[in-house]
Amino acid sequence: MRIVDRLLAALLILGAVGHTFGSIKYFSGQPITLLWALCASALAALLGTVNLLRASRPKDRALAWVAAVGTAFWLAASLAFGKLIGNLLDPRVVLFVIISAALIAFSLRTALRRMTFQEG
Repeated sequence: MRIVDRLLAALLILGAVGHTFGSIKYFSGQPITLLWALCASALAALLGTVNLLRASRPKDRALAWVAAVGTAFWLAASLAFGKLIGNLLDPRVVLFVIISAALIAFSLRTALRRMTFQEG
């Protein structure tokens, strides 16, 4: 499961890279829109990195909460984007929602895990 967790985090980072190139291509003549689109790319890359770090630190419950909440905001933004374009089944939306939901589940599993006496 740890490999799947890391793979999903890496996919989020790759999605951020794709988002960056797509944003540059489609918004190059709109600097304000491009800036915000690149900020979204940076957020996705940061969340992917936080999730990679969380996957390698299975006892860090605080980091798991940060990853869960941040990724939940990304999931909400992905759904809002789908609603704004009038297509919740757009492949970009579906891909980010699936990746985000799975990463949130992994994060919550770590965050809600009970610590044993030896770990405490």
